[in-house]
Amino acid sequence: MNRRTVDITRVIDAPRERVFAAWTQAEHLARWFSPKGFTIPSCEADARPGGAFRLVMRSPDGKDYRVRGSYREVVAPERLVIECTADDDKGIARLEEVINVTFAENHGKTTLTVHATASGPSAEAAAMLEGMPKGWAQTVDRLGAHLKPSS
Repeated sequence: MNRRTVDITRVIDAPRERVFAAWTQAEHLARWFSPKGFTIPSCEADARPGGAFRLVMRSPDGKDYRVRGSYREVVAPERLVIECTADDDKGIARLEEVINVTFAENHGKTTLTVHATASGPSAEAAAMLEGMPKGWAQTVDRLGAHLKPSS
C-alpha cells in the first residue's frame, strides 16, 4: 500500500469564520480547492457530520479528477475532518484520503493547519501521492489568494 502524509501550516489574512466558510461552502470551494491551473466545474458541500463533499477537479490538459466523500467532523469555526476518495474516470477508487483541518484565530488572521493522509494500492496512486505535497501547497496558497482582502 502506498501512503503519504502532508502537513501544511499557513497564516491566512482573514478571520477564521471566513476561512472556515471557504472550506464548507461550495461557492467558495469551487474557486480555490485544487492545485494551480486546475478548475472545479462541479462542487457539492454539505458541512455537517456525514454531509457530502464532492467535486470534480479539471487539470490544465482537460482531464477530470473526481473526489467524493463526506465531512466526518464539523466543529465551527475550529476544526474539520473530511474523508474522501479520488476516483478514476470509470468511478474506480484510486486514493483514499483523510483531511484534518484546524483554524486558529490570530489577531484577525487565521492560522490554518492541514494534516492530510492518503493511501492507495496502485501505481497510479503512487504517482498521485508523489505530487501530494506540491498539490496541497498550491491548493492552500490558492485559498489565501481567494480570501485576500481587496486593495
